[in-house]
Amino acid sequence: MNIKVAVLEDSSADAEYVTALVDRWGKEAGHTLNITRFPSAEAFLFQYEDEKNVDILLLDIEMGQMNGVDLAKKIRQGNDRVQMIFITGYPDFMAEGYEVSALHYLMKPVSCERLWTVLDRAAANLAREEKRLCVTFERRTDYVFLSRILYIEAQKQYVLIHTFGETYRMKKSLTKTEAELDEYFLQVQRSFCVNLRHVTKIKKGSLMLKNGEEIPISRGMAERISREMIRLF
Repeated sequence: MNIKVAVLEDSSADAEYVTALVDRWGKEAGHTLNITRFPSAEAFLFQYEDEKNVDILLLDIEMGQMNGVDLAKKIRQGNDRVQMIFITGYPDFMAEGYEVSALHYLMKPVSCERLWTVLDRAAANLAREEKRLCVTFERRTDYVFLSRILYIEAQKQYVLIHTFGETYRMKKSLTKTEAELDEYFLQVQRSFCVNLRHVTKIKKGSLMLKNGEEIPISRGMAERISREMIRLF
């Protein structure tokens, strides 16, 4: 499984230690990890506003101006899927950690065995909760979570699968690709199928997406898109 992991820790030594444990877990479990470290909640939020695609969040409690619990509450307002794991030396915030549906609360110094057990649970939850699209490209196969796809574009005998931060090019028709998607995807024009989760504005002849891109839509499609978004959200 492809998993994006964020480690939030203001102690560089602790961050390096946890990152190393997570990296070893990924290799042992056969996952492909993209691990990013952040020294503060503010640094994480700066990137998260643009790319809301973190899968597992390992965070300390005491971090500068915004603590880990406040950050978790802010993220939970719009993201129920991310797996949150608190790693801290302070047991006082344990009750608040469970309020934000934290997967687990680990005390420092965290052991390899305990962390790996929790990470196994996180990966299982991710696999169970969301459907993925099998994407074959450049002699590789990846499984992309549907929620990460912004839109799919037809290009002759290929489709371009546009996600937050990456675009995949796969030899397949748009019609066959659509059959593997969920109800949040809608073909808005002959060459474009859009994930309605990421629509921010509906205009007469186009849609605006969360990443700032504008996608053309067919004549008369704006009303149908509005109805679908009311039904889904």
